[in-house]
Amino acid sequence: MKKKIIIAIFILLTFAIGLVIGTSMQPSLSKLPKPEVTGGQRGTLGIDKNINEENIDKYLGRKDSVYRDMRMLKDPGNYEAIGGDSYLSGFIKGFEVVPFPLITKPKGLPEEVGEGYTGKTLFTENEDGTYKANYEESIKFLEYYFPKDKYIFLICGGGGYAGMTKKLLVSLGWDKDKIYNIGGYWSYDGKNKVQVKNGKDTYDFWKVPYHDINFESLKEVN
Repeated sequence: MKKKIIIAIFILLTFAIGLVIGTSMQPSLSKLPKPEVTGGQRGTLGIDKNINEENIDKYLGRKDSVYRDMRMLKDPGNYEAIGGDSYLSGFIKGFEVVPFPLITKPKGLPEEVGEGYTGKTLFTENEDGTYKANYEESIKFLEYYFPKDKYIFLICGGGGYAGMTKKLLVSLGWDKDKIYNIGGYWSYDGKNKVQVKNGKDTYDFWKVPYHDINFESLKEVN
């Protein structure tokens, strides 16, 4: 009987120690700095001063957060003209791709890039900066992929789409202090890089957790 009690106590202690260690390894909410836009050209894109491409690795894997890359697999815009890549040539592990141009048409793109995507979108941006839902499911889509009860880390190629995404979400009622534009993948050189481009003109898009939008399955708003 004593032996069974000792074994039971040992198992409980082992479980308790493991729980304490596991909890201590989880990032604390208190360690998240408040979103703060940096200065200079990057600031015009809304890129964060405190959490960006240089240190995002420290903030990956948080259970209180979601990670979204706002690029398309192949963007119609000529991003090579500004030193970028029109293809999604790689991404950061843990990020899921939700293409911003399918949410609403990008505005203010560099002249060299061209017009970019012009197809169907979930929302239309009005002249006053507000947004009109084009489909009955538009808001539900955003609430699913950008949950309001989570911190949201956004990235794209250079920071523009991420900044536009934050602008849209805040306009539609999301908390600006829970959304971080961490900048552009083209500037990321951390240890969690997932390579998609595997040759001169070959891309392993099957690696990408990509959330496309099937507009044919949605109900248009009249």
